[in-house]
Amino acid sequence: MRNWAGKASGRINAAVEAIVAALMLLLVLDVWLGVMDRYFFHWQLPWPEELARYLMIWAAMLAVSSGISRREHIGLTAFLHKLPKPIRRALLIAMDLLSLALFAYVLWYGVPFANGGATRQAMIFGASLRPFYAAIPAAAAVASVQIALVLLRDLGTHIEEIPEEGLL
Repeated sequence: MRNWAGKASGRINAAVEAIVAALMLLLVLDVWLGVMDRYFFHWQLPWPEELARYLMIWAAMLAVSSGISRREHIGLTAFLHKLPKPIRRALLIAMDLLSLALFAYVLWYGVPFANGGATRQAMIFGASLRPFYAAIPAAAAVASVQIALVLLRDLGTHIEEIPEEGLL
């Protein structure tokens, strides 16, 4: 089960990282277009700034699950390493369960939030804000799945692999 969870987490992470990379490429091209428009072409395009905002939100929100998959999210590594292994393991599992509860909560309340954007329009696009607001529940769903998978994969042992000299 642990091996399966690790492989599933890796596959999901690879897909998410590809999506985030594509979003970041679009973001760079969009900002570049906005700069070129403002200083050289003077087309006065109204949408690059707003599109950049939504691309950045989607990319940042989705990247959270990548940090979870790699265990690169903020942690109390130096403090945890000082604890005895049984306490450390129990605390790490508890932290994963609390994180899972947080993202499940965000998912639960994020869906009505995103649906509420259906009746609102983006200032410049005139499009529904639902696809843009959907970044919240979508990212929370992927993060919830990743936390469940890395919890199964690691079972509270991921901190034991860090050498003493690697701690701050």
